[in-house]
Amino acid sequence: MDGWTHLGSEPGPALYGRLRVENEDLGPARWLTERRPGYGDFGTVAGVAAPGFPAYARVLHPAELDERPVRWDTVAAAYGRKVEPLTNWHEVIGAEPFHQNGEDHGLPGVWDEGPGEGPTPVGVARALIPVLARHTGTPEHCWYGLWHGYGRWDWDGIPTFPTPERDEILLSGTLDDAVSPELLEAFAELPDLWWPQDRAWCVGGDTDLAGTYVCGSEELIADLLATPGLEAHRVSASDRVG
Repeated sequence: MDGWTHLGSEPGPALYGRLRVENEDLGPARWLTERRPGYGDFGTVAGVAAPGFPAYARVLHPAELDERPVRWDTVAAAYGRKVEPLTNWHEVIGAEPFHQNGEDHGLPGVWDEGPGEGPTPVGVARALIPVLARHTGTPEHCWYGLWHGYGRWDWDGIPTFPTPERDEILLSGTLDDAVSPELLEAFAELPDLWWPQDRAWCVGGDTDLAGTYVCGSEELIADLLATPGLEAHRVSASDRVG
């Protein structure tokens, strides 16, 4: 249990965008809760997404310049650095860990806002959806996990399922519905976890991360790595997250 409490939040809606909030049967998430020690530990790629898949990738959340997305490798090149699969943002810009993205950060003409930490940004999600759709037979029947600790709504009374150090609300809808929370509120968080009924893949994010993790077949990961508009790197299930 993550011990989060809600103060002054509105009750959570029955529909999170077009995603249905499941408040009875959490069975579709049971496969994610049955993890052995060392098999999807907290702070690892498999702990954020899911264990047991053939291949994994890290999709970086872009930085911004004048509210337009900027790739990490573009920023890194401006500093004379390179982005490796496990590089963290503070390493890209030469800052201390846990730096604040304030007025003292940025590089004129290159970036003025660091990558957003949290679940998948809408722009990244929109680029991911067609890739994911090509690698599942059930794009019209998907499941989602939303961390109950986001403070926008009070989800008390809604059952949750556990993932490493997090408790998740179960949602359901189509793959295209993954971005529908923005219909509810412009800054509503997208789900942290996505997976189709056939479990062909799983997408995982977290409130503290500037990247989204995708696991699935070798073919899916190769397709994702070749997709324009996504900055992605191949990683391993046991790699640390950042």
